[in-house]
Amino acid sequence: MKRLKKLSEETIHDNPWWTYKHDTYEKPNGETGDYYYCDAKGYAMVIPVLEDGRIVLTLQHRYLANKQSIEFPAGGIEDSADALSCAKRELKEETGCVAEDFIKLGIFEPHNSMTKDTAHVFLAKVVEQGQQQLEDTEDIEILYRRPDEIDDMIKRNDIWDGETMAAWALARHHFFVEKYSEEKPALNPLHKVFDTLLDI
Repeated sequence: MKRLKKLSEETIHDNPWWTYKHDTYEKPNGETGDYYYCDAKGYAMVIPVLEDGRIVLTLQHRYLANKQSIEFPAGGIEDSADALSCAKRELKEETGCVAEDFIKLGIFEPHNSMTKDTAHVFLAKVVEQGQQQLEDTEDIEILYRRPDEIDDMIKRNDIWDGETMAAWALARHHFFVEKYSEEKPALNPLHKVFDTLLDI
């Protein structure tokens, strides 16, 4: 398998959220090339589940796309913090929810050709909900949807955020009892969802 050999690395720009870097590399034929990328600290995304089985989502305006986006609560991992503490913090700040039984479903790289950034995905059982603790740049509305409604929202492109769709791909099969027919799969009771996960 052909690989690029790293020759050098420099930081072009640094900010509180990520670092913009430039590497030089050697190609398999001996020529040199340039690679520009963002190096981030990772982030956590939470799929919060209420006692009645509905899932908590956020609705907020996304600057680059200039439109509203429906997403799971998420945020960047700060210096010296870990993914779990970040997940708890972002859930509380964005939705006002406090949860227990945080279960890590997995990780993914959201854009591995341009960004070094690992997403940590958690499932959590909400035990109480209070006031949001939003930053001055945030205006977040809270939505509540059943798992089957999330499926339909993705099919309609109402949910277009790639990170939310990737997180749902890790979580979805825990919420349904699949049927081998043309019928829609049945929803899994909430206690079954968490019992199954805790047994893993």
